[in-house]
Amino acid sequence: MKLTKVVKRILENYSSENPGVLSKIAQILMNGKLSGSGKMLILPVDQGFEHGPARSFAPNPAAYDPLYHYELAIEAGLNAYAAPLGMLELGADKFAGCIPTILKINSANSLVTAGKAPDQAITASIKDALRLGCAAVGFTIYPGSDRNYEMLEEVREMISEAKSYGLATVVWSYPRGGELSKNGENALDVIAYAAHMAALMGANIIKVKPPIDALEVEAAAKVYEANKVARTSLSERIAHIMQASFDGRRLVVFSGGAGKSEGDLFDEVKAIRDGGGNGSIIGRNTFQRPRGEALKLLEQVIDIYRGRDKSSV
Repeated sequence: MKLTKVVKRILENYSSENPGVLSKIAQILMNGKLSGSGKMLILPVDQGFEHGPARSFAPNPAAYDPLYHYELAIEAGLNAYAAPLGMLELGADKFAGCIPTILKINSANSLVTAGKAPDQAITASIKDALRLGCAAVGFTIYPGSDRNYEMLEEVREMISEAKSYGLATVVWSYPRGGELSKNGENALDVIAYAAHMAALMGANIIKVKPPIDALEVEAAAKVYEANKVARTSLSERIAHIMQASFDGRRLVVFSGGAGKSEGDLFDEVKAIRDGGGNGSIIGRNTFQRPRGEALKLLEQVIDIYRGRDKSSV
C-alpha cells in the first residue's frame, strides 16, 4: 500500500504514536473509494444498543442482519465499519480483510432514564478488538454529564491500552446531561469544547455532531462575540470545530444524526467538506433506506467529498 502525500501529511500530525497505530490510521484512510484523499466515510451501527432493534431496523428489515451492514459498507466502498461486539463477531471471519472495522467498546440504552448523569457501560474489551482483527476501538464520552469524570478516566485507560497494542482510537464526544439544555448539546461552543476534550484525551479520530448556530455557556458566548468568531454558516462552524481540534491536526468526522432528506444530508456534507472536516460517519440515514437507495446516496456523498458533486444535477 503506497501512501498518498495527503495521508503522509496527516500521519505527521500523529508522529508520537507507535508504528502499529500509524498503520491502522493509514489503513482506514487508504481504504475504499475515498482512499488517499484524507476524507473518510464510515458506517456506524450501534443504534440497536442505543435505541432498540425496531426503532433502528424496522424501516429496512434487511438491516436486522449484522452481515447486511458489512456488505453495505464494503459494496459502497467506505473507509470503515463500526459496531458493537456481537455484530462484528458475526461477520469478522467471513469478511476478514475486506474492510477496516472499529469495535465500539461502550454503549448505553434508551430503557435507562439518565437525567443529569448519562453514562455508558463497557461492553467489550481491547482484547476483543485484537481477536477480531479491528483497526480501531471506539468509545463514547458525555461532556457535561454528572458522570463525565468517570467516563474520562475509563476512556483514558482504554486509549492507553489500545495504543499499547497498536490500535487506533476513535472518541464519540457527545455533550449531554448536567445543566446543558437540549439545544445547548449541539451549540457551537459546546461542540467545540467536546471536540477539544477528545483531542486532549488522545483520540486519533474524533466524532462529534455538526454544531448549530447557538452558544450555550455565558462565559464562552462573551468570548465568541468579542472575538467575532464566524458562525453564521455551517461551513464556518465546521471550520471552528477543526480549529478547536488542535488547529486541524486531528481527524474529525461528523455524525449524520437522525433520518433526514437527501437534500438536507447533501447540504450538510458539502458544509463539512467546505469547512475542512475530514468526513462523515452516517448510520441511520443509510441503513434505514433500502439497499439500492442507500448505495446511491453513499455514492453521492463520496462524490461530494471528492469534489465531483452530482447531488444537484
